[in-house]
Amino acid sequence: MVVLKNIAVFASGRGSNFAAILDKIQKGEIAGRVVCVISDNEHPPVFDIANAVGIPTFCINRKQFATPEEYANALLSILESHKVDLIVLAGFLKLIPTPVVRKYPWAIVNIHPALLPNFGGKGFYGMKVHEAVIASGVKFTGVTIHFVDEKYDTGAIICQEKVAVLPDDTPESLAARVLEVEHRLYPEVVKALCEDKIKYVNGKVVWEK
Repeated sequence: MVVLKNIAVFASGRGSNFAAILDKIQKGEIAGRVVCVISDNEHPPVFDIANAVGIPTFCINRKQFATPEEYANALLSILESHKVDLIVLAGFLKLIPTPVVRKYPWAIVNIHPALLPNFGGKGFYGMKVHEAVIASGVKFTGVTIHFVDEKYDTGAIICQEKVAVLPDDTPESLAARVLEVEHRLYPEVVKALCEDKIKYVNGKVVWEK
């Protein structure tokens, strides 16, 4: 019998990667189920996607709490009450609190629209990444999916895929091509994680294909 992984999705905006993953779950291609969606914004578009299929949504923002500890405990309470096995960041712009990272070792993943470690870190998100890529003059950018640690974009890399930067690219045109890769690659990684085919062993990521 297949045991489904309980997935929590963290997203700040429209949630297009969440939608791509949810589509594969609904088709039976991913052995998981999204049990909650958490955002730092009160009414993000991602909540509309979740609400349409009855997935519980929660707005949890650091500003709501007096201390970082209370913020972390609020997140952990939701995750534990929904028996979460895997946390998927899909355009979540806030740093995951250390207690959450430590509670879910090698069970939190993020997607970044560039080839880390380039164009990563605090402040590099969304269109800002693509603007920086074009301004730098590099020939290639791409997509990185990585485990989450206690800093921005520094966790162990699971996989990367290159995307060519064309001479006439704008940040918007480049973003569109990168997003196509994201929507294909992220569900593949989530599928493998739900099947326990991606692990961190002896200091490196191993993907059994």
